[in-house]
Amino acid sequence: MALADLPEWSGDDTTITRTVELQSFMDAIAVVDRVAVTAEEMDHHPDIDIRWRKLTFRCSTHSAGKVTERDFELARRIDEIVANQA
Repeated sequence: MALADLPEWSGDDTTITRTVELQSFMDAIAVVDRVAVTAEEMDHHPDIDIRWRKLTFRCSTHSAGKVTERDFELARRIDEIVANQA
């Protein structure tokens, strides 16, 4: 998987980013909760910025110093979570 397969994401070889806006603060927190469960299952955690009902996700494999396949997989799963919440 590559960034081209994730149209809602942008970035470079060090970090990929997506910002989403949900209907309410509680919807945004519900998405964060679901992403947290997925991240724990994968043992791979995004950086998440919460601004009222707007969320920004940043994925990077810090130990590798770059974006890896694990980041693309996490991004795909975040997309699924967001799509199911909207």
